[in-house]
Amino acid sequence: MSKQDNIDKVQAIVKDVKFAMMTTVNSKGDLHAWPMTTSETSIGGKEIWFIGDKTSDVVKDIQDNKKIGLSYATQDDKNYVSVSANAELLTDKAKLEELWSPVYNAFFEHGQDDENVQLIKVVPHGVECWISGSSTVNMFKMVVAAVQDGKTAEDIGETFKIEL
Repeated sequence: MSKQDNIDKVQAIVKDVKFAMMTTVNSKGDLHAWPMTTSETSIGGKEIWFIGDKTSDVVKDIQDNKKIGLSYATQDDKNYVSVSANAELLTDKAKLEELWSPVYNAFFEHGQDDENVQLIKVVPHGVECWISGSSTVNMFKMVVAAVQDGKTAEDIGETFKIEL
């Protein structure tokens, strides 16, 4: 499978998962994961966009350390994506207008003009993906392997890495 095929697979998985867990490094050096709404994704274009709050700990963490991780998981298919990336805190009125949804008004008193609105651009440099395939078939393979000494479950999905 080509690199572009794998990028397309990841893009298809991530576009249907609205929420990511964004892992940052805090001032103590500890990892902290935050649920974040993904506003726009282009894995091949090396851009994943979020809207955050300038007063939040996640934004403060990014100010101190741009290295972040993103985790995505589909609910039905049991597919998983892990993204290694750098985050950038940007001010771009045109991009904010493009990404803005009325839902964000619930979090920002003055809507997209609120002084605390913060664009977060994530620039991925590596992706790992686990595609489980049929849960029923995989469960059967695991049960068969579990009752046979020295046997392990095989071919229970696809996994790959992409360097961007």
